[in-house]
Order: sequence, then C-alpha cells, then structure tokens
Amino acid sequence: MLDFRSIETFLWVVKLGSFRGAAQRLNTTQPAISQRIAQLERELGVKLLNRDHRVASPTPSGRQMMVYAEKLIGLRSEMMAEIGDRSAMRGVLRLGVAETIVHTWLTRLVKSVNEVYPNLSLEIEVDITPNLSARLLAQEIELAFVVGPLSASGVQSRVLCDYPIGFLASPALGLGNGTVARHELARFPMITFPRKTVPYESVRAVFDRPDLPPIRLHASASLATVIHMAVEGLGIAVIPSAIVENELADGRLQLLDTDIKMAPLTFNANWLTSPDIAAVERVADLAHQIAQASPSVDEALRARH
Repeated sequence: MLDFRSIETFLWVVKLGSFRGAAQRLNTTQPAISQRIAQLERELGVKLLNRDHRVASPTPSGRQMMVYAEKLIGLRSEMMAEIGDRSAMRGVLRLGVAETIVHTWLTRLVKSVNEVYPNLSLEIEVDITPNLSARLLAQEIELAFVVGPLSASGVQSRVLCDYPIGFLASPALGLGNGTVARHELARFPMITFPRKTVPYESVRAVFDRPDLPPIRLHASASLATVIHMAVEGLGIAVIPSAIVENELADGRLQLLDTDIKMAPLTFNANWLTSPDIAAVERVADLAHQIAQASPSVDEALRARH
C-alpha cells in the first residue's frame, strides 16, 4: 500500500535532482531514500526514476507521478494546517535571516514560533541578502528574510517591514548640531554593510561625485563590528537606525540630520512554491505580524523619556 512517506521522498528526489539532496531535506540517509523509491516502484509496477546519470530524473511514468504527488502532499499539508492541532506542525524549517532582522525582532519571532508551533524547530542562518537568495534558490533553506523580493520563477514573497537608513556618529565627532552637508560627511570614513549589498552600493553612489574627496568606505558583514566602530568614533555608520536603538537612547550614537535622502531597506519574506509549504507560510505570516507591530526608533526613544 502506498504511503505518504514514499510519495514525499519521490517528490523531493525529483525536485532536488538527487538522492543525496532528498536525504538531507528529509533528515535521513541515502540508503533509506533508495529503499523508499524502490518500494514505491514495486508497488506501482513501473520505473519512476532514471539513475543513469548524476542527476536523478523522472521517467514518463515518473512525470505523471509527480502531478499526483504534488497534489497529495499539498492536500495533506493544507489539511494539517487547517484542521490539525497546531502542535501537529512539526519538523525543521531552515530559515535564512539578514542581520538587520537579528538586531530588531528575530527573538520575538522565535518566541512566537515556540509558543504557537511547539514541535516545529528552526535552523537559522545569518548572512547577507545575495548569499541567502542564492541558498533559497538552491533549496538549501526554505524561507529567507532579506532585502527586497526575489525575482525568480517559483518564488513567493511578502513584505515584512521598511527600515530607514541613517547616518549615525559618535558625539565625539562633533556633528550633532544642525544639518550636516554632504561635503562635511565626506571628511569621515563611512562604515556600512559588506560589498554586493544594497546599502554598500547606495553609499558609494551618494559620495561618488567629482566635487567630493575619494570616499573611505569600511565594510563589514558583522553589524556588531559596524556599531562598535561608530561608537568608538572611527567613522560614520550608514545603517538602519532601528538597529542602534540602545546606543541612541543612551547617547553613545547620534542620528545625524543630513541633506542626503537614502532609500529605506524593505525586507521581504521569500520562499519557493512547493506542495508542502504550510509551515513556511505560517512562519512568514507570524514574521509579518511581528515586524509590523515593532515600534519605530522614534517611538521607542519617546517611550524611554
């Protein structure tokens, strides 16, 4: 008799193109994957996969089987989400997160997931948007909180929040009185996100002018390092001001008034279309609710005074 485990195994072998990838996705071994596929083929009496090459590809019967497999797994996922107890949502969800989210509302999301879906585990990877987007497309993670929607076939996206980018400096630099002009800012090193990110390229564009000196741009993949350097007066941090709520509140950093308008960073939840995405969509919904409920830096500062 056909079981969902064998059908799900077949689906992931085809989607990922290998027994190894399916074993990693289903948290089991390659021999176990091979055994499930062999059992499924015996019960159906047809060959479902070509194993002649490094990539496992479906036979004509396998392609027919994929249509039904996606329907069955999708209906099971929908049934469990709509009818089942929340505690029935189980397994491991691999989540990729941009570091700005780590410094703002990620802990609140993890707490909510623990409360609402106690049997769902999160594996969290922190990286820059280009790397996380590539990992999502390679199906190495299931859900990515990154800057902007990912423009690729089969990707679903939902806006989470916007974070304005500010110029943040130590009071020791003496820039806190009045509007700071672009040419005055250019006298100091800028500290921001690493290369290949939106903020890095935006900062370069802002100061790439013939009337300004060559920009001194320090980049780091660690926001903690960026913040520490700014607090120590080593340059001006160009990052979302929401990240440094505590440093602004206690006066270690100042949000400069400048004549520069930087586009805010819009963060999206991105995930791949798949029959078994109930858990992914539920976590994305939770993330949206928490991100939208997060206070702005101005509101947080007013609440402290």
